[in-house]
Amino acid sequence: MIIRLFLLLLLPRALGRTRSPMCLMKKLFPTHPDYYRQGDHVIGGILSQVISMLDLETFRQPPLPWYIKYFMLVPKNYQHVLALVFAIDQINRDPALLPNITLGFRIYESFFSPRKTYESAFTLLSTRAIMIPNYKCDRKDQLAAVIGGLGAETSLQMATVLGLYKIPQISYGSFHTMLNDKLQFPSVYQMVPNETLQSLGLVRLLQHFRWTWIGLITSDDDSGEKFGQALKRMLTRNSICVAFTERAPLVPSSSMDYAFRELHFKLHATISQTTAEVIVVYGDMDSLLGLKMFLHASSQAALTPIGKVWITTAQWDFTSSIALNQWTLKPFHGALSFTVHTEEVPGFLGFLQALNPYQPRGDIFIQRFWHSVFNCSILNTSLTIKGGRNCSGKEELAGLPGSDFEMKMSSQSYNIYKGVYAVAHALHALYSSKAKKEATGKGPQWELQNIQPWELHPFLKNVRFNNSAGDDVYFDENGESSSGYDILNWIIFPNESFVRVKVGHVDPRAPLGQEFTINEAAIVWNSKFNQTVPRSTCTESCRPGFVKTIREGEPLCCYDCVPCPEGTISSQADAAHCDQCPEDQYPNRDQDTCLPKTVVFLAYGEPLGCAFASFALLFSLLTAWVLGICIKHRETPIVRANNRELTFLLLLSLLLCFLCSLVFIGRPGRVTCLLRQTAFGIIFSISVSSVLAKTVLVVLAFRATTPGARTRKSVVTSCSLIQVGICSGWLGTAPPFPDLDLTSEAGHIVVRCNEGSNAAFYCVLGYLGLLALVSFTAAFLARKLPDAFNEAKCITFSMLVFCSAWVAFIPTYLSTTGKYMVAVEIFSILASSAGLLGCIFLPKCYIIVLRPELNTREQLVRKPKSGSLNYEVSSF
Repeated sequence: MIIRLFLLLLLPRALGRTRSPMCLMKKLFPTHPDYYRQGDHVIGGILSQVISMLDLETFRQPPLPWYIKYFMLVPKNYQHVLALVFAIDQINRDPALLPNITLGFRIYESFFSPRKTYESAFTLLSTRAIMIPNYKCDRKDQLAAVIGGLGAETSLQMATVLGLYKIPQISYGSFHTMLNDKLQFPSVYQMVPNETLQSLGLVRLLQHFRWTWIGLITSDDDSGEKFGQALKRMLTRNSICVAFTERAPLVPSSSMDYAFRELHFKLHATISQTTAEVIVVYGDMDSLLGLKMFLHASSQAALTPIGKVWITTAQWDFTSSIALNQWTLKPFHGALSFTVHTEEVPGFLGFLQALNPYQPRGDIFIQRFWHSVFNCSILNTSLTIKGGRNCSGKEELAGLPGSDFEMKMSSQSYNIYKGVYAVAHALHALYSSKAKKEATGKGPQWELQNIQPWELHPFLKNVRFNNSAGDDVYFDENGESSSGYDILNWIIFPNESFVRVKVGHVDPRAPLGQEFTINEAAIVWNSKFNQTVPRSTCTESCRPGFVKTIREGEPLCCYDCVPCPEGTISSQADAAHCDQCPEDQYPNRDQDTCLPKTVVFLAYGEPLGCAFASFALLFSLLTAWVLGICIKHRETPIVRANNRELTFLLLLSLLLCFLCSLVFIGRPGRVTCLLRQTAFGIIFSISVSSVLAKTVLVVLAFRATTPGARTRKSVVTSCSLIQVGICSGWLGTAPPFPDLDLTSEAGHIVVRCNEGSNAAFYCVLGYLGLLALVSFTAAFLARKLPDAFNEAKCITFSMLVFCSAWVAFIPTYLSTTGKYMVAVEIFSILASSAGLLGCIFLPKCYIIVLRPELNTREQLVRKPKSGSLNYEVSSF
């Protein structure tokens, strides 16, 4: 037997090109019947409607291809057959597409079985009804391409056979990463978009609802393993953790009942005990049949209901029922699923309504389908129900439950429809190309039978058209569909009927930023969540103002929440880090937002500024009054004593001292910043120099020395010029300027004058301090000189007040911030100036105004003791 088969494999395919209508080979292997329609070119189909369980071969006798131990019909998948037939009927009626050429088809059942899939693939390559590998003994029914399969594994099994002959294969149900390898499978085109796009959409969906803690159930095969690994890597990059990973249980056989029960309780415990409220499921209908059985058993048993958000991938239509096994759909209420983008195809509804089991037109599937879904007997067939009614053929498909059949074209059916049209357009382009070459004499004459399937590949790769639904159909450079995914929300009613609502999409062709959309308001959630968006996190979300800290030894999604450090904020929940506010803003009390800082400066309108301005004006008026008194009584002895010109200069400088404090109040500007410290330093230098000159005059007078005008002028001028030189150098090198202090006071922007050079500022203060110290020392030493109007004592007290004010100023100034630094300096200016005014001129004004009898020349002469000289201090 083996030798005979080997010789048959070596027979050249040329034997099949004889003109004899009789096939020379005898039927070796009986094949499964097909749904056949003749045409100039035939499109093959290996579709999946029946889940079978076959006995393992013992190889002790020839295999029995007809024998199936047990099968389960999936009636909803019959629509896949109808979509293929409908597409070919539409193409044959279109005069603009493949004119004068008829397309036919040969459709086989895969039974979700590798054995049957390989058998069907070899049968398509052979003469119809004779499965002889590598042999075809007629020239009709030229195979153009094959549509299939539904599952990823079925597509891979088909590709290993069809790829040997470079026959185009259009996969319509599941994407397989191995088929993406064009070196190994160059003849495969996938109508399902790349799974990477689906995974990206899945991640975006989880991110949108902030679901960071999910469960994952995958099919127990290579596709599930690869998908799970790729998805976990993508989830990790996006800070989403997987709480558990499980393989979907297989459909139990009689020998697996105990193991299935054990797995049932284990899986139920995992799902029930996990804190993850979202479970992602990957797989096709065949590989996830055991999971659906598990969910049905869980809902029927006295176990805790599984109320989760199920997210299913496009490969699995969980609503598909199995004939005679109506498993519940209630666990999927509120589920979200990805499905290949689908459009409404015109004419398909009318095509379905015209179906009749008594007019099959070669359709070997329709009567079995009709018998199963309507539970009636087909006349003149073995499909009968004892004691049941007969099928009339007028039953309404629209009245069937959605789990049995839907009138709207499903995503898999739509992929088949697009795939058939893609082959037709490629054939049309191939014929057009050959016709042009023949017309120009660059190509030989050709016949329909001379076109080989491998010639379609260049045209399939470049095919692009708009189908009757208005959808733009083409393959990318990897032979993959360019369409996107729709996101559906499933609403399951108590009677097991359902409604699917489109709530979003993932479209790679959409404008930037619109690739993923979701309508959250349109989603109906599982009743467990009371129509609130479910939370699926390992820990409670960190509210704004807190930051996540990862727990040692646990996944990244399990963390503790700690408050943000002082001065920082987190404006979002579950913040990974806290952020500094912009310089012109500051954190609020809850540290969850930034507030604009208030611009502050010592203004005239606020109480402190108003008080300082009032005191400055009051002391200025008082100084002016004293100056007026002195001018009015300038010829009196008390005014003339100790040089009245210095008195007038001192009063005038004190008046300016009081007025210069007003420059420190108000919003700092360029001019006021330049004037503040320089005017203060020079005016105070004149004041203190005048006091020093007065003290020098007293000392010189009692030493019987007659100081002239040059002496007093030189003292005031030289001392003042030194300060002028310091201020000039300051302004020339690093002048003060308006500045914004954003950090010293929380919540405030302090408008201040930047001194430009702190060293220059302290040089000005230091020089004033030196003058004050010299004046104080000189006055202190001259305080006991004999003179009724000796000012040395008054100058001593005034300089003591002056020095005390400025010694206290330095530490206070350095310890304050913002506008209060300006307030401290104004206070020191007013206090020190008031000390000079009060200590020196209050006694004089008292005598001039209230005790004029003491303002006489006789009071200037000190009465000496016996033997001593009389001294007279005259007016210089």
